[in-house]
Amino acid sequence: MDRLLRNALAIVVTAGALGAAATPVALAAEQPVAGVRAQVSNPKTVKADAYNQARSILANAGSQTAAKSHPIHGKNDVPVSYGTGLLASARDEFRAADKHLPAGQKKSDMSIPHYNAIHSAAKTMGIDRW
Repeated sequence: MDRLLRNALAIVVTAGALGAAATPVALAAEQPVAGVRAQVSNPKTVKADAYNQARSILANAGSQTAAKSHPIHGKNDVPVSYGTGLLASARDEFRAADKHLPAGQKKSDMSIPHYNAIHSAAKTMGIDRW
């Protein structure tokens, strides 16, 4: 009986010590750091109108994948994966098309107009990460 009680007490003490050790780390993670942008999570859905507008922005900037994608109709919202997929495809397409440009004319491995179009489309849909 003493052994069982001693083991149970050891487990409780260990769990408490681990919880106390993790608390400062958790609190530090919540504190903003100067010069670091806070990560905002993507929404779960994107309004169909916003998706269609972003699709048009990317198609007008020269994205063939955006131009070939179908506009959303008959739905109010679509999963955010539709928007992130659209952005990622256009990004990859733009980077491939712009790979031979001089470094001074590129931002994030694509031309500055393509970079601006991607970010404008992302902002339209409220997407921060893709």
